[in-house]
Amino acid sequence: MTNNIKPLLERVYPPETAEWLTTEIFALIKDTLCPSGREDLKKWNHNNVLLITYGDTIIDGDSRSDPYGNRPPLSVLAEFLETHLYDTITGVHILPFFPYSSDDGFAIIDYLKVNTELGSWDDIKRIATSFNLMADLVINHISSQHEWFEQFKHNELPGRNYFITADPSEDLSQVVRPRSSPLLTPVETTEGEKHVWTTFSADQVDVNFENPDVLIEYVKIILAYVEAGARYIRLDAVGFLWKKHGTNCMHLPETHAMVRLFREILQLVDPGISLITETNVPNRENLSYFGNRNEAHMIYNFSLPPLLLNALMQGRSDHLKTWMMSMPPAPIGCAYFNFTASHDGIGMRPAEGLLAADEYEQLIAAMRNFGGKISMRSRPDGTESPYEINISLFDALKGTVKGEDQWQVERFLCSQTIMLALEGIPAFYIHSLLATHNYAEGVDETGHNRTINRYKWDLKELEAALADPTTPHAKVLTELKRLIKIRRQQTAFHPNATQYTLHPMNSALFAFWRQSLTRDQSIFSVHNLSDQPQELRLSDLNLVSTDDWYDLISDDRFPDLDMAYILKPYQSVWITNKPNSAHDDSMPTLL
Repeated sequence: MTNNIKPLLERVYPPETAEWLTTEIFALIKDTLCPSGREDLKKWNHNNVLLITYGDTIIDGDSRSDPYGNRPPLSVLAEFLETHLYDTITGVHILPFFPYSSDDGFAIIDYLKVNTELGSWDDIKRIATSFNLMADLVINHISSQHEWFEQFKHNELPGRNYFITADPSEDLSQVVRPRSSPLLTPVETTEGEKHVWTTFSADQVDVNFENPDVLIEYVKIILAYVEAGARYIRLDAVGFLWKKHGTNCMHLPETHAMVRLFREILQLVDPGISLITETNVPNRENLSYFGNRNEAHMIYNFSLPPLLLNALMQGRSDHLKTWMMSMPPAPIGCAYFNFTASHDGIGMRPAEGLLAADEYEQLIAAMRNFGGKISMRSRPDGTESPYEINISLFDALKGTVKGEDQWQVERFLCSQTIMLALEGIPAFYIHSLLATHNYAEGVDETGHNRTINRYKWDLKELEAALADPTTPHAKVLTELKRLIKIRRQQTAFHPNATQYTLHPMNSALFAFWRQSLTRDQSIFSVHNLSDQPQELRLSDLNLVSTDDWYDLISDDRFPDLDMAYILKPYQSVWITNKPNSAHDDSMPTLL
């Protein structure tokens, strides 16, 4: 057991500390060690589809007068998932469900308790019984109300040594910032005023992993989540984890060593659990968290949301295609985590260097026109630049750079159909499945831009909207459920199945080829990104003439491979040679 863990610890800590930590970690996991501890290369297959949601996105009662109604929101969520999505999704990422003080859950007061306003561990375990649970490990910082920070202020153990202090006169201009708030926050302690490191806000105080006791605390937290049924552990904002003066404090070697360590511990406890890193940064930096297939099992495909949005705004595939060609296949045992929307905004840093300057400005302008907000970050030179677009993805796609039009539902469905077909594991933010509009009133109430995409549905209001087939909510959910069910039967959509970018002469078309691991199914995924009909010549796809080909989505047949097929505005096709393939390429059916 110690062969891998101890060398990783020695990369970060002095030898005697690494020795002590190895002993402590083994003592924590010895009763739960997996008999083999071997890497599980069959964690996922084409069947896996995840949902991302807050614990109180759906509530039983009027959120304005009776926030938590008659039942705990987690119980309401469980019922909704079991009623509407049991046969659609396989996993659920419940965003931080712990007691918190700010940032909608990401300033945690207690990692080991469920926020009583949401429900209980029984509610979490109920969801984990029916769906594969993803739990957040908010690893970079804690709430200023956490007991560790109270101990710091009173110079008490253990918390007094858990945080990073710095002299405000130091030159910290190199440090990468995700916000425009001050990096250092003054705090009154029994030892006088101290300035603590606060990457994200004054209420979110960074912990100091240079202290080995902090590492042990977080190993205990990970093990508690595993015991509660988590099958995915998400390392939030992990790129900021380690700080070293004189550096940009981003993606440092010590941070990568910590990710490797957590992966190693999880493999020893349960090789079926996946570690996912959340690093909303330029593409090359994000890819580094695969390591040498020894760090994260999954990384967020952060470049996808802004590039896909821009492609649909412009009606052209060139930047999206260029990016796709530059993306290496995920290493064996690793996968991309594909998403188009999340509880945060659409990150713009991952698009740096990928979009032309004029298109970048046009995209920002269009999002403002569609009701979106733009959040800024500080650069080392003191200037500010867009960090993310805050908007409901459904409303982000209500038009193009030319303005609003009648194609909102079709354009939105096109975006989700593309995501479903890409190499990797697809994940839907719940407000995408529900076609939720901008929550502008919420922004006015909270003063936070991100609230625009965090609407709380009243259960009765939502059920009524979904029962009316004329609403966009019903149209989108019904069609996405149909597409997801089709997708989950296709072995060519295995997260690690072959993917090749295709090059139709028409830039309004975005096309790529997927092939199953066993090479017996091909799917040509072709999408019209424009508001005009477009011609697809089947001969351009080089379809094998001895196979029969048809579209999985429309069920259209293609007996003549020299024919031209007209794609309606924003229409997608999944052209395959194998109808509704349901065997599993020797992979498990459900993770």
